[in-house]
Order: sequence, then structure tokens, then C-alpha cells
Amino acid sequence: MRDLLEGVIAKFNAKVDSDPALSEEIGDLQKTVLIELKDGTKWHFTLKDRHVAGLLDGGVDHADLTLLTDAETLRALLLRETGPFKAYATGKLRFKGSLDDLARFRKFF
Repeated sequence: MRDLLEGVIAKFNAKVDSDPALSEEIGDLQKTVLIELKDGTKWHFTLKDRHVAGLLDGGVDHADLTLLTDAETLRALLLRETGPFKAYATGKLRFKGSLDDLARFRKFF
């Protein structure tokens, strides 16, 4: 799962570097995202200066968006086999933060 997440982050960073419209849309946005799996695994990353520096192990205090799910649902979200609102509606995804942030990160990634 970690490899899949790191691949998505690398793809995002490359897209921002090559897409001026996306870079402009992100602007000075700074957000920290915490991903917490039901098995206790936690990762986090921060979007800052139009770049995600990398995926870090463990939790973080004061995340702007926290995603709580299982590995299967996270995989489906990352591979775009399901959407965040469908996962939320079916109880497979819980989140803490704003709906705007959830929609924004889905669009970016």
C-alpha cells in the first residue's frame, strides 16, 4: 500500500510541475493529510509550495484532513475504482475535515 501511495504522490508532483493550470489552482494551499487504516497503520503528508515532500510513517497532530478506512477501500480510491463520496456513503470511508478538502484532494490526485 505504501508503494501505491508513494506512486500517487510522485504522479501528483509531476503533474503539478507540467500543468500550469493545476499549479495555479493549488496556489499557496497548504494542507496536511492523515491516512489511518483500520489495522492501525498511519501515514501522513503535507502539501506545501505546490509539492508533496513525501509520505511519512505515523500520525500527526492537527491534520487538515483525516481519512479513516481499510486497505481495500484505500486501494480502490487510489486506483479510482471508487469515489470518496460513494465510499463515505457506504460507510467504508470516514473523514475528519471539510467536504471541500475531501473533494479537492480527490481532484488533485
